[in-house]
Amino acid sequence: MARKNKPESVSVVVIGLGRFGTAVANSLVDLGQEVLAIDENPELVARWADELTHVVQADTTDDEVLRQLGIADFDRAVVAIGADIEASVLTVLALAEAGVPDIWAKAITRKHGSILERVGAQHVVYPEFSMGERVAHMVTGSMIDYMEFDDQFSIARTYAPRETWDKTLAESAPRTRHDVTIVGVKRHGEDFAYARPETLVERHDQLIVSGSTSKVERFCNIQ
Repeated sequence: MARKNKPESVSVVVIGLGRFGTAVANSLVDLGQEVLAIDENPELVARWADELTHVVQADTTDDEVLRQLGIADFDRAVVAIGADIEASVLTVLALAEAGVPDIWAKAITRKHGSILERVGAQHVVYPEFSMGERVAHMVTGSMIDYMEFDDQFSIARTYAPRETWDKTLAESAPRTRHDVTIVGVKRHGEDFAYARPETLVERHDQLIVSGSTSKVERFCNIQ
C-alpha cells in the first residue's frame, strides 16, 4: 500500500478489530489519516471491509506476514488486541523488530502493560481502567468530564460554583483561594474562551479546571 507524502498525514496500522480497535481506526479515518486495519478473525475483517479503506486478515505475530504487508513503512502502530495477551505481546515484539518507530498498545492489566513496554511499546493505554476512573470521579462529584495524568495532575470540566458567579476570575481568585487554574470558560451557545483575569463567569457557565488531583476534586465539589 502506497504511503502518502503529505507532511500533516501519518500512516497507521491498527491491529485488532474489537470495539477499541475499530473506534481508533474509524476516528483516524475521520481525521484523514491513512489506516491499515488487521485482524486474524475473518468475520471481523468482512464486517469492517466496507467501512475501513484497507482491511486485511493476517496473523500479526508472524514476522514474515508483517514483512509482506510492508509494516516497516508505517509511521505508527496501534495494537488493540484484547483478551489474548500472548498475541498482544508477540505482535508488539514483531512490530518493534520490524522497525515501526512508534507503537501504541492496549493493556488489560498493569502487568500486561509492563510486559508490552519491555518488548517495545512506547505508549501503553488502559481503556477500561481509564474510563472507569473517569466515571467514578463524575459520579461522586460535580464534574462533567475528567482526565488524570500519571503525576497526580488533573483536568476537569465542571459547572461554575456559586462563589464565581457574576465575577471576573481576578475577583473570585480561584488560583489564590483553591490553588487551581481556570483554563477556559464555555457558555451555552457561545464558543469556548480561554480564561483571562478579566473573564466574567456567569451562572451555568462551564469551567475547565486544572491542578493537582485533590485540589481539582475539591474545587469541583464546591456548591
